[in-house]
Amino acid sequence: MELSLAHPAVKAFMCGSLSGTCSTLLFQPLDLVKTRLQTLQSSRQPGLGRVGMVAVLFSVVRTEKLLGLWKGISPSIARTIPGVGIYFSTYYSLKQHFFPDRSLRAIEAALLGGGARTVAGVFMLPVTVIKTRFECGRYNYRSVTGALCSVCRTEGPTALFSGLMATLLRDVPFSGIYVMFYSQTKAMLPKDISMSASAPLANFSCGILAGILASLITQPADVVKTHVQVKPQLRTAKAIGYIYMENGLQGFFRGTVPRALRRTMMSAMAWTLYEQMMAHVGLKS
Repeated sequence: MELSLAHPAVKAFMCGSLSGTCSTLLFQPLDLVKTRLQTLQSSRQPGLGRVGMVAVLFSVVRTEKLLGLWKGISPSIARTIPGVGIYFSTYYSLKQHFFPDRSLRAIEAALLGGGARTVAGVFMLPVTVIKTRFECGRYNYRSVTGALCSVCRTEGPTALFSGLMATLLRDVPFSGIYVMFYSQTKAMLPKDISMSASAPLANFSCGILAGILASLITQPADVVKTHVQVKPQLRTAKAIGYIYMENGLQGFFRGTVPRALRRTMMSAMAWTLYEQMMAHVGLKS
C-alpha cells in the first residue's frame, strides 16, 4: 500500500523528524559530554581524579575547539531524522488504531510509548552504534558511511547491533515512563491553560518533569549500553560486571547530569514541537 504525503502517518513522521532535528542540534554537546564521562577509564588509575561534567566540557573545548562539542552530529542527525519520525508515526498509528477517540490511561500511554520506541530503536541501532563511537573520541571515522563500512569490514555486520538488549532496556522503559508521566500531567492541567496561548509552555513543563523521572530510572541501562557499543567484545552481562568492578555502583550513574539535561530538554522540546506542528496540519496528536 502506497502512502502519500497527505497520509496522517506520513505527516506524523515529518513532524516528528523536524522536531527531533531541532532538539538534536541544540543538545548534541550534552550527549557528547555524557558519552565521554561514561567511557572514562577507572577512577582508580594513578593521576586520574574525579572528573565531572564541567571538566570534560572544558577539556573537549581546549583540545578539540568549540566545534568539538558537536562531534558525532552527523550520525546523530542520520539517526534522528528517520528515528524520531519512525517513533512518532508509530506512536500516532498505534494510538489511532487502538484508542482513536479518548485520552490514554497511564498503562496505555506507557505501552504505546514503549512499543513505538522498540520499533524505532531496533531499526536505527546501527546508526546509534556509530554515533556512540563518534562521541567517545576513540575512533577516527571520517563519515557515517565510512564508519558503517569499516565496522562491517573489520568486525562484521553483527557489531552494528551491539548493545541491542541494553539499548532496549534503556529506551523502551524511558519512552514508556516518559509518555505515561507526560500524558497524565498534561491531563491534570486546568482546561483554561490547555486551551490558552500558554499551552505550549505548560506542555513543555510537563515534559521536563516526565523527562527527569524517566532519565533517572533508566540511567544504569544507558551506561551499560555505551560500554557495549564502544567495546563490542563485551556483552551486556559482562559490561555490567566490568562497570561494577571498575567504578562500583556509582559507575552506573556516570553522566547522569548531562544525560538527564539532554534527554529531558530534547524530549520536552520534541513533543512540544510535534504537537504544535500536528495541530498546524490539522491532526490530533
